[in-house]
Amino acid sequence: MGRAGGRRRPVVIAAVAVSCVLVAVGLYWFEPWKLWQERTVSEALPSATASAAAGQAPRTLTRGSLISHEHTTTGTARTVRLPDGSRVLRLEGLDTSNGPDLRVWLTDAPVKEGTAGWYVFDDGKHLSLGSLKGNKGDQNYPIPAGADLSEYSSVTIWCDRFDVSFGAAALRPV
Repeated sequence: MGRAGGRRRPVVIAAVAVSCVLVAVGLYWFEPWKLWQERTVSEALPSATASAAAGQAPRTLTRGSLISHEHTTTGTARTVRLPDGSRVLRLEGLDTSNGPDLRVWLTDAPVKEGTAGWYVFDDGKHLSLGSLKGNKGDQNYPIPAGADLSEYSSVTIWCDRFDVSFGAAALRPV
């Protein structure tokens, strides 16, 4: 009895150690606590005060409503030319889940409803505008000066860790 118990002890210790490592890696990879964390961002639309005083106002170029993919997502997206000539992607009334490694991408992919649209955005051309600032609210993402907006027909909230869209919008000219 003592001998059999002695052989099992290292196996049990190894199994516990491997289980602890797997749990730690899983927590790091999936970041499940983010499902209960919300970050609200309330940014105003940027404007150049000198241009605004001269009567120039920001101009909406394209607009679209966000639809849900992997996670329930609502709000609107629009590209805006500011009085100084720069452009931003503006997310308004955004409401989605938080998650690991979320990015805002302009893409050339068509927006598809349901699971058919979850994975299409990294298949073609896409332009990362950076990390999602918050999973709720109004936020602005500068568009690089050299970007040709005619090459991008949609925007997605993209989870780079799992290569899946949380939500997306087709951008239509206004």
